[in-house]
Amino acid sequence: MQLRRVRIAGTGKYLPQMKVTDEELDERLNVSAGWVSKATGVGYRYYASDEETSSYMGARAAEAALADAGLSFGEIDCLVCTSGTKEQPLPSTAVFIQQAMGQEESGVPAFDMDATCLSFLNGLDVISYMVDAGRYRRVLLVATEIASAGLNWKDPESAALFGDGAAAVIIERASEESGSQIVHASLRTYSRGARFSEIAGGGTRHHAAEYDVAYPDPFLFHMDGQAIFRMASKLLPGFMDEMLQASGNQMDDFSLVIPHQGSAMAMRLIRKKLGIPAERFMDITRGHGNTIAASIPMGLHEAIRQQRIERGDRVLMIGTAAGLSLGGLIFDY
Repeated sequence: MQLRRVRIAGTGKYLPQMKVTDEELDERLNVSAGWVSKATGVGYRYYASDEETSSYMGARAAEAALADAGLSFGEIDCLVCTSGTKEQPLPSTAVFIQQAMGQEESGVPAFDMDATCLSFLNGLDVISYMVDAGRYRRVLLVATEIASAGLNWKDPESAALFGDGAAAVIIERASEESGSQIVHASLRTYSRGARFSEIAGGGTRHHAAEYDVAYPDPFLFHMDGQAIFRMASKLLPGFMDEMLQASGNQMDDFSLVIPHQGSAMAMRLIRKKLGIPAERFMDITRGHGNTIAASIPMGLHEAIRQQRIERGDRVLMIGTAAGLSLGGLIFDY
């Protein structure tokens, strides 16, 4: 096990104003009525407006987390954006979140961590060591995603899945008496699946200067859902067995499992492969869609708000990401 005395002090969430239903996407994607609902199980999701930038949404979620914890920004030592999409290539989105919070003169360190859909989980894992060691007292972790900006509307399978939004979590050092801690975490990457989920353009290999409005495909999201499903279904049971053995846990030890809300198919895969009953499985896909890295902290926020978990409960966060990566983190809330 990899125990770290870290406590979740507060959480926050922001959803954009524009609500988009499955029926509206049926029309936009030119598919038969009911296709999107059957394929995704989403119902509705939200798309950001031009004014709702990634930093704007992240700042609002961060402010909500501060209010939830009863803290001010002055009590934060570090701000980390844990997202799979960036507001712009330079500087980091965390810088713009700090600015959007009106804290541009604070000097609080701000930087990004990106592991696509597992960015928040990976960021929490890495930064918790720094909090446990005393490097930082309190850290604000923000996941803010605008998936709608990069969707390929010629690919209904992926375009129908995603939604926009942001979530934030504040972590701080916990006393031994509190019982709050991170118990164990694991991340595995199998780059054989690197091309299964990608945006090829926008970096140095296909620079933005190459963008052609007549052929935007390299700069839009591409996903081979079936290939991801086949690969993940083979890897997930062994990955989970390894986590349980290393942490000395069984699936029955978890009060709640909070997965990355990838798709209805992905959620069914996780539940079936891991044998998780519905009452201990946090599913917020309906009403959110796949919000990339924001999905796990959104699930955590909703679990706390809905009183699905209480202090002292053992919780598992788990998911897959582009890479192909698998990740899991066990903590006592």
